[in-house]
Order: sequence, then C-alpha cells, then structure tokens
Amino acid sequence: MMLNSRHLLLVLTIAVVFTACAATAGNAPAKNTNPNSSANVAKPVAAAPTAHALLALEKQAIDAYINGDGLFFEGFLSDKFVMRKGEARINKADAIKMISGIKCKVKKGWALTEPQMLKIDNDAYVLSHVSNMEGRCTTDGKNEKMPSPVRAAIVWMRNGKKWQAVFYGANLIVDLKAPPATGKRAEPKKNDQAPVNADVAAAPATAKASADPITDALMAAENAVWEAWMTHEAKKSKDLTAKNIAFVNLFGSFYANKAATIKNWTSAACHVKSFTLTNGVGTSVSPMVGILTLTGTVVGTCSGQDISGQKIYGNTVYVKDGDAWKWVFGFNSPS
Repeated sequence: MMLNSRHLLLVLTIAVVFTACAATAGNAPAKNTNPNSSANVAKPVAAAPTAHALLALEKQAIDAYINGDGLFFEGFLSDKFVMRKGEARINKADAIKMISGIKCKVKKGWALTEPQMLKIDNDAYVLSHVSNMEGRCTTDGKNEKMPSPVRAAIVWMRNGKKWQAVFYGANLIVDLKAPPATGKRAEPKKNDQAPVNADVAAAPATAKASADPITDALMAAENAVWEAWMTHEAKKSKDLTAKNIAFVNLFGSFYANKAATIKNWTSAACHVKSFTLTNGVGTSVSPMVGILTLTGTVVGTCSGQDISGQKIYGNTVYVKDGDAWKWVFGFNSPS
C-alpha cells in the first residue's frame, strides 16, 4: 500500500518459515477477542505465545526448508496458508511442492534477530524478524545466491495447542540512505542472484485463487486506507486501523506501532494523484481475522521520482471490530 521512491525489489527469503494454520470454527471465539474492540467479553484466555517460542519454531522450519523437506510443512502450514511470489498467490499445496524441490548450502553462524511481535487477537499474532543468512540454493537446476539481509514476517494462528503460520513474506532490506550513484538498482550478475521476477517463473502453476465472501468488504476497507494515505489524512488513517498495528514496507523497513506507521504514511515524501487496486482476493482465516492480497498501481511521485505504473503487491491482515473490518498489519511486496 504505502509506496516509497526508487525501483522496487522483490525477494523470497530462504527463511520460509511457515508454521501456519487457520483457526477452525471450533477454535474461534464466540465473541470478538480483538484487543481494540469494545465487544470484549470475560472468558478464559489461552496463553499468548512468546517471540522466543515462535523464533524457535521458525528455526526448525528454516532447517527443513534448507534441506528441501516439504513433508515437514504438511503439518505446519494452514490449509488457508497464503504468500506472494510476484503476481502469483501461493497456497499450501504450491508452497510444499516448491520447497520439496529446493536444496541449499548456507554458511554457518546465521541468526534470526530483531524480533517484533504484534497481537491481532487472542488467537492471531504477527512475528517479524531479520535474517542474515548467506548461501546459495538450487531450484529446477538453477543455482542462485540468497538475498541478505531480509526482513521476514509471519502471521501465526492458534490451532488447538500449537501455533502455525497462515501468511509469510520477506523483503530485502534496502539502505535508502545510500542509493546507487545512478539512482537505479544494479542488475544482478548471471547465476549470482535471482532477477527481479525470477520467482514468478519458478512459481508452481496454480488455478486462479477463489475469492472468499469477505473480499468485497476487505477491498472497500483497503481502498479507504489507500485514500487516506494518498491525501495524508492522519485522523482518517487512525480511524480505519486497529489500536495496535504494524507495517513492513517495500524496502524491508519495519514500523512497529501505530504512531510510527501513520507517521510514515502521512509524510510528505510521496505526492500521489490517483491509485488503482485490482486482483483482490480475501481469505477468512477465522471469524475475526481476514487476509487480503491485491495489486496496487499509482500515478505520482515519491522523493521526486516518478513511480507511476509500478506495481505493489499488497498483503493486508484485517481484524473484525464490531461490524467493521480494521486494518491491523500490512506487508507490501515489490514488483
């Protein structure tokens, strides 16, 4: 959604830590458990996860990913799992098939750092972290360098007594204070790093994603949030979002709370005349939580550069607050 300047980079990190599962109807709360809602009710609340515990689960999944162990993810991915690979919207079956064909060699000493956790409701959390992994991966006979460092984010859902991830995303962390001398992204060398849209070609063939009935409602909410961003309306942005929110932008920058996120959205860096949101697909992962994927294009400039026509692959989590869907977490994937 919120767009910054310069060419946009697309990355699929090695740390594909999908420990994800949608909450079933039996696990769903009878009433709103959104901490921002006035509809909270007194009821037993299951223990919240810790960032340490989620990072430990993620480490296990990273090890499985490195070894191409797709079977590991059968029990760790939700049936409603979703992630983006450029234009493609990847589901659980696609992800497992893709992982099963990967083999990686990674340098020792890698770490997951800077964990940040956001509560969506009692049964849903977002964990963001930085990975500094270095190595190479072979997929379909192609050997490519792993991008590093990356900012990853996983949306976790409670499934019984375990936590599983229902969304995964990762962006290369770009130092905006040190842009290339040409003002453009340097082209990667052959067989050294995946080209910008290489992952689209590598994505498994998949049928067109079917939209959940909540799609129209989430798209209407998303359009309102983009409108507030375009017009730099702080109050409107506050009203349309939950009490506690977080955001990962196209360059791997993380905004951990509402104040930081809205400050970024309402800055004077971008001057946008219009925008268009298309290809919206909503997924109801629980009665109170939905995920929307979409494609955004804008007409305007950011930091003096024309960004008209560039695509932004938006991934937004919404939480139900009374009768309204509130924006609670966003992860923008670059084109």
